[in-house]
Amino acid sequence: MERRHLLKTLGVLSLAPAAMNLASLHATASTFAKTAPMPVLFVGHGSPMNALEDNAFTRQLRRVGEDLRRNRPPQAILVVSAHWLTRGTFATQNERPKTIHDFGGFPQALFDIQYPAPGAPALVRDLIAQVPDVHGTDEWGLDHGTWTVLHHLFPAADVPVFQLSIDATKSLDWHFDFAKQLQFLRERGVLIVGSGNVVHNLRQSMPRFMTNDATPYDWAVEFDEWFKGHLVSGNYRALADYTKAGSSGPLAVPTLDHYLPTLYTLGLAGKNEPMQQLFEEVSFGGMSMRTFMVG
Repeated sequence: MERRHLLKTLGVLSLAPAAMNLASLHATASTFAKTAPMPVLFVGHGSPMNALEDNAFTRQLRRVGEDLRRNRPPQAILVVSAHWLTRGTFATQNERPKTIHDFGGFPQALFDIQYPAPGAPALVRDLIAQVPDVHGTDEWGLDHGTWTVLHHLFPAADVPVFQLSIDATKSLDWHFDFAKQLQFLRERGVLIVGSGNVVHNLRQSMPRFMTNDATPYDWAVEFDEWFKGHLVSGNYRALADYTKAGSSGPLAVPTLDHYLPTLYTLGLAGKNEPMQQLFEEVSFGGMSMRTFMVG
């Protein structure tokens, strides 16, 4: 997140409403129409160019979106994106969130893409009432961790969308546990999507991007398989300590931004809920496109 955006967002914190009393919380929560729990997604979003490309990953996203629209159409979508880091936790409350092109050096066609989905300000107000750690802001919109993914999942942009920021001051365990407070949204028709990458070492990947060499590094494959092993076993909590993977951990997760969204998806996963591996690929040295769904 750029410094000016971070400072603007921090300024909103002083305007956050006070926590409501318990009776008010129950009254607010009851305004949601209760449904069977929606699935929870994690999408390894990779390069912004995936918004323009027709490849195995984007075709799979379109298939997943078609299945959701047909069988489990969401009333709204909440995205936790790697590209919105803050001090404190914020939710976008814009009526019409802007499409943020938070990158540089790409073709004009990528900057021309707009994702004009409506926001969900009423839902955000209810979220703030239910989870007092969350504060509202209109100083953000939909960054590329959100719209490049939803562009394929929900191409009509007709489902309300809001984002939840990632508090960069908190521990990995905190994020895993905090996610559980969002569980009630799943039962109100909200599809929650974590958007980042299990392995994301851009510095190591750039030389292979430049030469169009998709061969993964051994350490990247090793970490991705370690992560998958815990998904298969259902030992999700263990993934809050990526250093347990050994020497591959610091290489796969040199910064936390792209890893943290995995913990929101996994923190929301019920013990006996089915886990589907939707896409598996490590390419361009150090970039995992692993995508999975719970529920």
